[in-house]
Amino acid sequence: ADMSWQAWCKGVMAGADAPSLQVETTKLPLADEYRFVRRYFHPFWSIFILLIRLLSLHAPWKEVPAFMKSVRVRRINPYAIYKDWLPLFQSFDSPLLKEAPLVSVIIPTLNRYAYLKDVIRDLENQDYSNFEVLIVDQSEPYDAGLYQGRKLNLRFWNQIEKALWKARNDAIKDSQGEYLLLYDDDSLIEKDWISSHLKAMDFFRADISSGISLSVVGAKIPQNYSFFRWGDQLDTGNVMIKKDVFRDIGLFDRQFEKQRMGDGEFGLRAYLAGFKNISNPTAKRIHLKVGGGGLREMGSWDAFRPARFWSPRPVPSVLYYVRKSFGSMAACQVIANNLFSSITPYRFKSNKKVTLIFYVAGLLLSPLLLIQAYRSWMIASEMLKIDRIEFLEKK
Repeated sequence: ADMSWQAWCKGVMAGADAPSLQVETTKLPLADEYRFVRRYFHPFWSIFILLIRLLSLHAPWKEVPAFMKSVRVRRINPYAIYKDWLPLFQSFDSPLLKEAPLVSVIIPTLNRYAYLKDVIRDLENQDYSNFEVLIVDQSEPYDAGLYQGRKLNLRFWNQIEKALWKARNDAIKDSQGEYLLLYDDDSLIEKDWISSHLKAMDFFRADISSGISLSVVGAKIPQNYSFFRWGDQLDTGNVMIKKDVFRDIGLFDRQFEKQRMGDGEFGLRAYLAGFKNISNPTAKRIHLKVGGGGLREMGSWDAFRPARFWSPRPVPSVLYYVRKSFGSMAACQVIANNLFSSITPYRFKSNKKVTLIFYVAGLLLSPLLLIQAYRSWMIASEMLKIDRIEFLEKK
């Protein structure tokens, strides 16, 4: 199990022509579970797990000795050495690129014209030519003049309702291409962005190419963004998806409208359906994360940081997603993991010292935060009663 975890982290990918790693599902010794956590994660998490299991009425005479056997285990970096696919990828003469299929680039936008101009400029400079751009504009006031005279196969329309997932779903339904490239309105890309996505889809015979997003604020760039590996997330600000994926598992769940985790929920659905998702370091974007417009106007900075302090915390869609996919106990653990540190301002979330200070402040404010979490839980309960996933017609 340890070997397979390292292989997965290091970008070892078994395809249709290679054997996959098989791991016995025999129950592991409890001490080995604690050793595994210590070996690959911050020591805090092994302590946290011990506390959670003791509070969950697991036998302390088993848990504590197992935990103590792990305390001297040193943490290692599984990404220090990795499978380097890049030389083979660079020399790959892609049949798909020669075929030049139509790609549909889909961009919802809301009150970000100043940044959208740069987005359009970067698309005009792409080295791949056979693509269309669909822009669903929810801005007020709406300015159709921005799109006139562009050197693009461009279609755009004004959507009155401020609804991100409606915008993406409608554009997917209206798209002409079989390769859909989802993008944000506050990002910058290189000229080979589209071709890098297509080439990776072809090289790995993938259904999804998840490009990497390099943020100018917030968390630091993960080390595993530097090489090809199995995709463990799906970011609708930079991802290419075959249209057949939507035909098979449906469009984005509109329960996430004006909230968070809609792309994560779709990514999990795609994974469970067996679609192959590749993390693609050659298709990168700079995500500006501007303070106004877009989802910022819809109520949150991230899953646990609502734009207004008194709003439900976390954003209710987060608990909807976790409870729907993993159950209520997992949702309680998500709250325990993140609630008290969530009052740290977004721009300081990667600063450990500042986060610790705000974590203590969060503990002092725990009655208020727990009320916010209860409100979020009740809203999620209502969301779970309704199915809002549409399907594309089969070919």
